[in-house]
Amino acid sequence: MPQVPQTLDALAVRTWCGLALEALGRAREEIDAINVYPVADGDTGTNLYLTVESATAAVEAAFAGHETVAAAGDGRAGAAGGRPTLADAVRAMAHGALIGARGNSGTILAQLLRGMALVLAADGESGRTDAEGLRLALRQAADSARDAVAHPVEGTVLTVAAAAAEAAGGAEGDCGTVARAAYEGARAALVATPRQLAVLARAGVVDAGGRGLVAVLAALVETFTGESPRAGWALGEVHARVAVAAGPVTAAAGHTETGHAEPGHTEPGHAEPGHTEPGCVDDRPDDSGPAFEVIYLLEAQDAAVTRLRDRLDRLGDSLVVVGGDGLWNVHVHVDDAGAAVEAGVEAGRPHRIRITHFGLGDAHTAGAAGLPPRERAQRAVVAVVPGEGLAGLYAEAGATTVLARPGEPPASGELVDAVRRAHAREVVLLPNDADLRHTAAAAAEQARTEGVRVALIPTRSAVQGIAALAVHEPGRRFDEDVVAMTSAAGATRYAEVAVAERQSWTMAGICQAGDVLGLIEGDVAVIGADIAATAEAVIDRMLAAGGEMVTLVLGDEAPGAIAARLESRVRESYLAVDTVVYRGGRQGALLLIGVE
Repeated sequence: MPQVPQTLDALAVRTWCGLALEALGRAREEIDAINVYPVADGDTGTNLYLTVESATAAVEAAFAGHETVAAAGDGRAGAAGGRPTLADAVRAMAHGALIGARGNSGTILAQLLRGMALVLAADGESGRTDAEGLRLALRQAADSARDAVAHPVEGTVLTVAAAAAEAAGGAEGDCGTVARAAYEGARAALVATPRQLAVLARAGVVDAGGRGLVAVLAALVETFTGESPRAGWALGEVHARVAVAAGPVTAAAGHTETGHAEPGHTEPGHAEPGHTEPGCVDDRPDDSGPAFEVIYLLEAQDAAVTRLRDRLDRLGDSLVVVGGDGLWNVHVHVDDAGAAVEAGVEAGRPHRIRITHFGLGDAHTAGAAGLPPRERAQRAVVAVVPGEGLAGLYAEAGATTVLARPGEPPASGELVDAVRRAHAREVVLLPNDADLRHTAAAAAEQARTEGVRVALIPTRSAVQGIAALAVHEPGRRFDEDVVAMTSAAGATRYAEVAVAERQSWTMAGICQAGDVLGLIEGDVAVIGADIAATAEAVIDRMLAAGGEMVTLVLGDEAPGAIAARLESRVRESYLAVDTVVYRGGRQGALLLIGVE
């Protein structure tokens, strides 16, 4: 048997992350297959895997950093000889999970790990390395995760985490004993989840997020004992256990008949097993819920986040806000994706924004349970957008979006991930930036190797993408749709108004730092001192060649009255031309202009 850690130290954290990643890798497809709550979108296993992958990468980076310092021999490596302390490791693990959290379950798992880190790093560099530290960490993890969810529901990963913490709290012995008790408590709670949540009972499955947590706890047992418990149950065994354990479920969603409570599933002050708290999210048909999943990292203060929670709670459901110390991960399901992002903008600085449309193809059932697997949508659009406002606009039109903040262009891997999230047989890719052409081409090629038919439309501005999306018709032949979208994008001339950062030679002459620049098709055409006047000059030049519609996308820093002034200018000077205005958010440019 290989040597295993005897105490909870940095090496144990590193080992646990690696084993958890392997366990979730093996179970990913199985967990995806049983994902029916809160939305049957078939990605819980993948989301948990990606969340732990980010946590693992952060821990490995912490080890690499300390090894580099040790090799330099400057005395800062500490007594561990190049190894980080427990506090370093658990903070890295929690931070990595926070910034990489995906989906509802991944966000909750990130908070579970953060809760553990709050205990294990509380005593400074030494931390709590014994079994008592592990017991306290598991309890804090469960409590923190429940507090992060706006409306906790029993029969979910929260129930499984609470059962694990309660079982660990009653265990005497070393870290291995405590870990095994937590695992066994979680496993028992997992099997009983269909009794508490009617949608699980109807599908004949256990909670997908809870199943993932059991795999993570199995990895914790293996970390301290060298032996893997029965983490990789076959689905057939799980379903057999579910059929026996589920028992009758009342017609009221999420409520069971009396007498079926499993021990260890509740905490003082929480709802009884099988009964959601007042105001909890009900177990409802999948097609009646919000249309979008919105996730973003947020830099904000605690008071602003408190207000944000209240606002998002009114906008949608499945609200989970995790993190602290100025950095948060926000997850919510809403019908108005733009409003959810705007709420984040008002609270602080949102970034890494991910908006996913729950399309008809997301109606998902568990293939391994004898039900048909989730079907791919026939066609989807994936678009890179420069601001939060446009991200919401594109998402409401049915596109899967990738946010490109100024100075932070997406990598090809992010575009490939977006194609995967779109979960379609055919994908139209809109890079919306001339500089992203090669990146988008690489992403398209990778997606094709995975069996997706991808058409890359070389849009060079978000306004061209808007024009393409306006004529998109999923019902017609793929080639015809691509030709129509390409034609609409190509018929849209684009421009932007920005402020010069430095002195430079341009096609219109020499500009100074602070000058207002009007760029048409990427080249500086107007240099001015006034934003509105420069924008008017740009529009006049563009409409001189004709046009039927002007699209204006306002950045956050654009003057408040500029839209009305430009609309009036177009209306008075060009009688047959319409104007449409959108809010782009923090898009870099003051103003984007499109003329169709």
